[in-house]
Amino acid sequence: MKPAFRRLLTLITVFVTVFIAVAALRTWRAGGDLRHLIPGFSNQPGQFQREAFSLPEKAPLDLGAVELLSRLNDEYARLTEAVVPSVVSIDTAGERSELFAVWGGTQVRNYPTQGQGSGVIVTHEGHVMTNHHVIAGQSKIQVTLHNGKSYTARLIGEDTLLDIAVLKIDSDDSFTPLKLGDSSQAKVGQIVLAVGNPFGLGETVTQGIISAKERSLSDNQRDLFQTDAAINPGNSGGPLVNLRGEIIGINVAIFSPDKQNPGFQGVGFSIPSNDVKDALFQILERGRPIRGFLGVQMRDLDPTVRAALGYQEEFGAAVIGVSPGSPALAAGLKPWDVVEAVNGEKIRTSTQLFSLVQRTRIGETLKLEVWRKGESLTLSAVISENNAQESPTKSPASSNTQGRTYDPEQVLQALGIQVRDLSVQERMRGFRGVAVTGVIENALAAEQIKPGDLIVAVNNSRISGANEFFLHLAASAAVQDTSLHLIREGQVLRIHLPAVPRQQ
Repeated sequence: MKPAFRRLLTLITVFVTVFIAVAALRTWRAGGDLRHLIPGFSNQPGQFQREAFSLPEKAPLDLGAVELLSRLNDEYARLTEAVVPSVVSIDTAGERSELFAVWGGTQVRNYPTQGQGSGVIVTHEGHVMTNHHVIAGQSKIQVTLHNGKSYTARLIGEDTLLDIAVLKIDSDDSFTPLKLGDSSQAKVGQIVLAVGNPFGLGETVTQGIISAKERSLSDNQRDLFQTDAAINPGNSGGPLVNLRGEIIGINVAIFSPDKQNPGFQGVGFSIPSNDVKDALFQILERGRPIRGFLGVQMRDLDPTVRAALGYQEEFGAAVIGVSPGSPALAAGLKPWDVVEAVNGEKIRTSTQLFSLVQRTRIGETLKLEVWRKGESLTLSAVISENNAQESPTKSPASSNTQGRTYDPEQVLQALGIQVRDLSVQERMRGFRGVAVTGVIENALAAEQIKPGDLIVAVNNSRISGANEFFLHLAASAAVQDTSLHLIREGQVLRIHLPAVPRQQ
């Protein structure tokens, strides 16, 4: 080998050696892995180059700097710990029957159904409050406690109008109940917790405030609390509690624009605890809810009603029908009277009046301040017990429809249509109008209207409740033929009813 070439090779070798040594020294000082300097090693599959890192050891703030938040955090945790053991998850099972056509005939097929919801223990003996729609139509009910223990439960009684049901856990054990608080003391803006079993996930706690009071989704639904505490499907029947851990509401519904896949939108509704407590006592003592009954069909004073009556005062609700044999009839109330006050309390809506009547004890006398054709009257009505035959949303019934006149009560008697307001759940699914519960035999509508029909409009005017339906129907049928738009078994129909002839 020539000396010049040997010197060049030696120089290259020294340069490479120094380069590798320097790179190795830098890698070692940086804490790296020297093996990656070996050609081809770093490209081997499954190998990872170690990264240099360091984590902070100190929190940005000391708890002493956020003392109030720290105490609030601990208090929320204590409140949750005190409340959760009394909240239960409810699983239900039953069967649903369905008719289907087979070779020109029909057969009945049964389908299994399952449901989930929430509830809260309210007695040491194991009575559970929940929503009626959670257990409606279900034959098997199972409750699961916070500790994971499961029990079967039986239905003691239900209030379908309030959407409340009372269950009894099948066990002689002693349970931990929550106290029913005084919902009349609740204030808009106060902090509340909602506890339940959303989407079947089990024990879940959310926090918010009472957003509004005196909300109503139906003419027969008592006032509800509105809350922004997250409520989702499965929360139904769970408690809304205050900072003392008292039940001030039972969660019942949410508002969601997506009817197919309802989810929380910041608007939930709860039944106030005072109404729940009344229903609980009545069901435990008598097996069913007891409500006061006056026997009137009412209508809010919108511009149309005011113009028809010539009434311009600020307060009141219009009477559009009086049931036969009712306390209202005995007191002297007549169609087109305006009830301005009850026991001195000014009436702003028909819902308010119905709520006052329903809360009144049986046998108690109500003082009614009434406007009648420009005159002021004071009437006394002795409240009786409401029952299925005397519902304030049914049209007046009579076994004899003869003697028809333009009187609104007799017009409704002649037509013979009985309806109810839609339930909270039906309204939340997007249905509107009123549901037909029955038609009086031999009445004018008997051949055309069927129980189960959903009436959505009278003479092309959409209706939202039973009171509005009766007002439009009585006013129209007294002077002209009346068209009803209804939905029957998924089909939209238009029915024409004849005018009720004037008595000769």
